[in-house]
Amino acid sequence: MPKLGMEPIRRDALVKATIAEIGRTGSLDVTVGQIARRAGMSSALAHHYFGGKDQIFLAAMRHILRDYGRAVRAALTGAKHPRDRLERIVRASFEAGNFRGEVVNAWLTFYVQAQTVPEAGRLLSVYQRRLRSNLTHALRPLAAEPVRVADLLGALIDGLYIRAALGGGLSGAEAAAQVLDVMDRLLEANE
Repeated sequence: MPKLGMEPIRRDALVKATIAEIGRTGSLDVTVGQIARRAGMSSALAHHYFGGKDQIFLAAMRHILRDYGRAVRAALTGAKHPRDRLERIVRASFEAGNFRGEVVNAWLTFYVQAQTVPEAGRLLSVYQRRLRSNLTHALRPLAAEPVRVADLLGALIDGLYIRAALGGGLSGAEAAAQVLDVMDRLLEANE
């Protein structure tokens, strides 16, 4: 087995520290020094690995998106029917690993950062296209306007993340139940 060098270990520690610090503050109003201290290293080392706060934050969002993608793929394993597929996508969006406070706060700051940082905007666009594609695929046999319904469900998912970041107090199960309720109503109206 190949020996794992320090760089990937330190990068991972910085990414996790970034998520934790943004979760603690609820904003991007954190310094590289705070992130580095939480990770147990110097800010010079953090700058060496990432270059700056924007790059560290983008790495943290890539980490969050990889975790989200794994959760969705795992949830879709064994889905036999389009309705089941939809439900699994929604539930994966709000499962404990994806809908914990620090990750929700990171999403809120990501939405804001995507407005001014082109690379963050591209990353957000990739996430939105994947979510839309997954939802549309499952909705095709169920709805006359699958893209429209997928866009509405995607907006609702994102909106519940924003509400949670602003102190909405919903659990992941409650948020998923709300999306599934709206989904059923949209499907009834869209037949």
